[in-house]
Amino acid sequence: MLERSRDKEQTAITFVLPPGHPAGETSVVGDFNSWRPGAHRFNPRQDGSRAVTIDLPLERQFAFRYLAADGWWFDEEAADGHDGRNSLLHT
Repeated sequence: MLERSRDKEQTAITFVLPPGHPAGETSVVGDFNSWRPGAHRFNPRQDGSRAVTIDLPLERQFAFRYLAADGWWFDEEAADGHDGRNSLLHT
């Protein structure tokens, strides 16, 4: 799931994973962090979900994916689109 908060200068995107899915350390990687695994790791929330927030410039499109333990890549079903390989996000 994606949560958004926008102001005059940027959009804060919060990437959210449901409780227990997937197990183990997970990070979001994409154009915004040069596809560096571990640069934006998910942190636990009180409700059992995990989340990470990234501030991004307005009016841009970014490709991203999630990377879980053991090199398991997966997409965000609620993304703004998909390009056949990646999830897409519009700010």
